[in-house]
Amino acid sequence: MSLDNQPVYTGGCQCGAVRFRIEGALGDASICHCRMCQKAFGNFFAPLVSVREAKLEWTRGGPRRFQSSNHVKRGFCPQCGTPLTYEAPDGVALAIGAFDHPEELGPRIQWGIESKLPYADTLHTLPGKETMEDFASAEFLAQIVSYQHPDHDTDQWPPLRTK
Repeated sequence: MSLDNQPVYTGGCQCGAVRFRIEGALGDASICHCRMCQKAFGNFFAPLVSVREAKLEWTRGGPRRFQSSNHVKRGFCPQCGTPLTYEAPDGVALAIGAFDHPEELGPRIQWGIESKLPYADTLHTLPGKETMEDFASAEFLAQIVSYQHPDHDTDQWPPLRTK
């Protein structure tokens, strides 16, 4: 929390070139199934939360924008391509997955359901396994070293590498 008891949220892209800080209450989190959002996120839907009256500050870098329609721009990291914003005349929404704590922002409504993929409502019925249960890939998976930015602010990114 900030000094005046406003909630504070932070987040950024996968590579760490773009980071943001929000102070204040966010709007309802949602998912949008429209075809534009599917393509912008390369996914079944776009999870977004409106900034509304909260104060949004880009604390490292900033998004590059693509004009996806006559009314909307989509912001993304110019380095790694992480989807970050949906910017319309009525305000800005941020990608929930880009927040450091996306678990705090559960969707409360769905939009664009006319374009919802037919299997979206049954995904929860698929068998679920933990990553390391893929025994055929376990050796490969155990050797992965992540270069992804951590889920917290850093003074510098990427870190200085010592030889």
